Amino acid sequence: MSTDPWSRPTKEDLRRILENIGKQDAPNARVVERLDLSVPAEIRTPRGNIIAAITREISRNGIGLLHRGALEPGEVYVHMASETREFYYLVQIEWCTPCDNGMFLSGGRFLPVPEDKK
Repeated sequence: MSTDPWSRPTKEDLRRILENIGKQDAPNARVVERLDLSVPAEIRTPRGNIIAAITREISRNGIGLLHRGALEPGEVYVHMASETREFYYLVQIEWCTPCDNGMFLSGGRFLPVPEDKK
């Protein structure tokens, strides 16, 4: 684990946390299929704070994140970048729960991005 309490979680952090959570025996009742996706991301809160994160999963409707520090339910911007493109999403964070090493798992649904914010 990094010594900086606000550093971005690593893929190894994510792997360890997901292993500790374990697989659920209950059937998946999700309407939309989710895909595992572990890429760096940044979360911008309504107050303008930037939180380094890593994605856990993504679907057409929403995204799961791993980060240090709690998020309040509400609208945030999520920024992800590849070598050739940048992606900005407006996300309604619907839940946030603590997990190991001061990290948090959160999830939210995508909202339409206003034209002036694209």
